[in-house]
Amino acid sequence: MSLRILVVEFIRMKKSFSILFTLFLFVACQKPEPCCPVDPPVDPPQDSTQQWQQYGIPFGGVAQPKDAVLYEVNPLVFSASRNLQGILPRLDSIKALGVNVVWLMPIYEMGVDRSVGSPYCISDYFKVNPEYGTIDDLRELVDSAHAKGMAVMLDWVANHTSWDHSWMSDQSYYVVENGSVIHPPGTNWEDVAELNYANAEMRAEMISAMKYWVLEANIDGYRCDYATGVPGWFWEEAIDSLRAIPGRELLLFAESNDLSLLNEGFDMAFSWNFYGALLDAFNGGDARNLRTTHLGEFSALASGKTMVRFVTNHDQHAWDDVPQDLLGGQNGAIAAFAAAAYMGGVPLIYNGQEKGLPYQLPFFIPTSVAINWSLNPAITKKYEKIMQVYAQEPALKGRELLDNYSTYSISAFTKASSSDTLLIAINTNGSAKSFTFPVEWQGKQLTDLITAQTAVSSTAISLNGFQYCVWKK
Repeated sequence: MSLRILVVEFIRMKKSFSILFTLFLFVACQKPEPCCPVDPPVDPPQDSTQQWQQYGIPFGGVAQPKDAVLYEVNPLVFSASRNLQGILPRLDSIKALGVNVVWLMPIYEMGVDRSVGSPYCISDYFKVNPEYGTIDDLRELVDSAHAKGMAVMLDWVANHTSWDHSWMSDQSYYVVENGSVIHPPGTNWEDVAELNYANAEMRAEMISAMKYWVLEANIDGYRCDYATGVPGWFWEEAIDSLRAIPGRELLLFAESNDLSLLNEGFDMAFSWNFYGALLDAFNGGDARNLRTTHLGEFSALASGKTMVRFVTNHDQHAWDDVPQDLLGGQNGAIAAFAAAAYMGGVPLIYNGQEKGLPYQLPFFIPTSVAINWSLNPAITKKYEKIMQVYAQEPALKGRELLDNYSTYSISAFTKASSSDTLLIAINTNGSAKSFTFPVEWQGKQLTDLITAQTAVSSTAISLNGFQYCVWKK
């Protein structure tokens, strides 16, 4: 065997190991079980903290959960200035992706004691990280997003604080074992301290802090980090309290695939199971499992509740790999996003995903990495087209799948609105695959909404590797 063949074989084996290792991490390295179950209180805590004032006019355009399209912003790497002001110039580009909700990763003051540079290590729930700007900068960003028809969601960390948070002056606010405050059990998160939800005063202050940003910065909801680490009954208290603010429509997103949280008031949860099915299907697995996973998730949901579908986010991008290296290449990553968006649920785009970045984005400080927004304009156009079709076709937003025409390598199904039926087919393989049109779609004049090409359909068509089509009669 020649040296060249040996090298090629080594690279192939190395890539296979990388995919298997990522799948292992996806299954094995989920967020830990929550600490220290706490019985719900007989009486909810009284909000005796400050009464905040409404800044500006509450945004009247907050999307219904089923219509939301999320865009996650990591301010640390989003711009060269690494602050809130650096997000403003790109709001139009975000809007062009069909986004109606901007999710900001934590923007609060970070702890120093025992810090590893994580923005999820918060020393003050009421202050903007001075590296990112001021509350006036946040208000300007929120005002600008609202003016462009986009809501703003903050990232909330309720399970733990930094070790130098002011609450540390009262250890009863924290879980104590053997006389010492502990970090979250079952984790290596030694930079943060576990909060004690048996303490009514702490719970009241937590709810007050969540109200603060809704009122004083006019934000429109929260993505709640490690939501299963906090008792479900607290979320019910907190969310009921937030929704009781007059004149507000809020979106609440649980970072969890524990669907019981949706019964506590959250509107949406992370679709980790579907992400796992994408990883499998786009690495030689069975594409039919995408439909099975989708139906399994949504069959358990009450009306008005939904799942967030993604091909990457800040955790996956920073710790696993860029999506193209996990999903068969750039075309595979784009096709996987089309599958995530079109099958149903809330599409999520992570900043820079639409640029096909060849490098990972950290979210711990310090870092010199930033997004190069000049890269790969052709990839950006493909994402914009996927989302343009999504916005124009009500059928794509629905969670109901009608007829199933999937094969091992092609996920194919129909979806319908009150006026139109669409046939969607996505080749999850890097090689061309034949797709047989359903009998009722044969010999019809069909328009592929992705390419805008119209033709009379034959019996079958060859789909190029990772090609995706949305046909309309």
